[in-house]
Parts: sequence; C-alpha cells; structure tokens
Amino acid sequence: MRAFVSFVYLFLYAPIALVVLFSFNAGRSASEFTGFSLAWYGKAFSNTFLIQALQNSLIIAFTSALLAAVFGTMAALAMERMGARMRLVFDGLFAAAIVVPGVVIGIATLVALAAVFSVLNPALASLWPTATPPQFGLGYFSIIAAHGLFSMAVVSMIVRARIASLGRDIVEASNDLYATPFGTFRQIVLPQIMPSVLAGFLLAFTFSFDDFIIAFFVAGSKTTLPIYVFASIRRGVTPEINAVATTVLIASLFLIFAARFLMREKTMRTSGEG
Repeated sequence: MRAFVSFVYLFLYAPIALVVLFSFNAGRSASEFTGFSLAWYGKAFSNTFLIQALQNSLIIAFTSALLAAVFGTMAALAMERMGARMRLVFDGLFAAAIVVPGVVIGIATLVALAAVFSVLNPALASLWPTATPPQFGLGYFSIIAAHGLFSMAVVSMIVRARIASLGRDIVEASNDLYATPFGTFRQIVLPQIMPSVLAGFLLAFTFSFDDFIIAFFVAGSKTTLPIYVFASIRRGVTPEINAVATTVLIASLFLIFAARFLMREKTMRTSGEG
C-alpha cells in the first residue's frame, strides 16, 4: 500500500517538479537541462504581452474574489436562518456549482450572456440619445461575473461551516443585552467568522487567477494569464513558459496555505476557548 501511494504521489507531482526544474534551464530546450540560469524569469517578466495578461488576471481575480467573499458571506448568513428543507435545497445548489465541470459552466455562462446582450443592446440603442450607443459584450465584466458566481459557492460553504460551529448562544446573549441586529453582526458575528471569510477570499482569488476553462469561453478580447500560457504552448513549450508556470504555482500555493492557516488558526483558538 505504501508503494502504491508513493507511486500515485510521484505520478502527480513529478511532472510539476520537472516544470520547476526546467524553468531554471540555461538553454532553450524544455527537455534537456544544460545549466542553471534565472535568465528566463527576466525574459518572461519583460514580455509586455505577458505583463498585460498578468494585470488582467490580477484585476479579475481580486474583483471576483471580493464579490464572492461579500455575497458568499451574505448567502451563508441567510441560509442559517432558513428552514431545514430550504437549507437543504440551497446546499445542493451550491454543491452542484462546485461539482459541475468548468466546461459546462463556461458554455452555460456564454449562452446566458449572449441571450442577455441580445436583449440589452437593442434596448439601449433605442433609448440612447446619440447615434453610437455603448454595447455590452464579453470582457472583464463577463469573466468577473462567471468567476464570482462560481467562487461564491466555495466561500459560502466555508463560512457556513464556521457559523455552524459558533452556535446561537452568543447571538442570543447579545440580543438579551438589547444589541441591535446590525450591532450583533458587527461586534459579535463578523469578528468570529472573519478568518473564514478571508480564507474563502484567498481560495476564490486562487481559483479565479488559475482558471482557464471558464475564462476561455467568456473572455472575449481579453487575455488572462492562463489563456496566454495556453496560446504560447501551442507553439511549443519553452523555459519561459516554465518560468511563468513556476511563478503561478508558487503564488497559488502561498495563497492556499495562507487560507489553510487562517482556518486552522481559528479552529485551534476556538477549541482552546472551549
């Protein structure tokens, strides 16, 4: 069993280790290591097209993660006040959003946006006072909307798990002391769930920043970093692409471990208080 598990981990992580190794290759080959060098990192981050794609990914990931954190937290708080049957329905819907393949979400979002734009653009053209009305289309808005809706389910499930561990005692005690609902939320509930909200934000940021499948369908003329990498490897894998992949890998791991640390720290603190 140990040998089997070791083989599985080797199969999963050996290709990633090779990508990291060849990102430091001095030569141009992505399959023959000729020496250690950091030159490809400098070349990658002096590429204006790559920097623009990176900026697009950062803007989209931050905005979608922020929206997912806000609306996911609101959804988690609302679901705690629902009846058991309604909560079960919404739990299933949120779980389905996570389980459904990205290609299905991308196609469905593209079809939905195309239908909405086909109604909004003619209506806007008929109401606009000038001859050149603005047009809604694919771009930042469509990617942020698609990523935000998907990530909201993740944030909601993380925050709900934290809310369920709190119990109703502290909220009822706050109400007994004549605190307003908003005061109870701001002074009692929010500080308790904030680490989970931040963890959800970091995970949502990671999912959005790394996503290729959904963004590929709804990006329009915008190019995110995963789309740029995919377009580049169609011409062949180079150490420059390996350098970009290594940088994204390190950043993603940092965010994931930070989110995990926030959730674990809060769990340990709560257990200690108990």
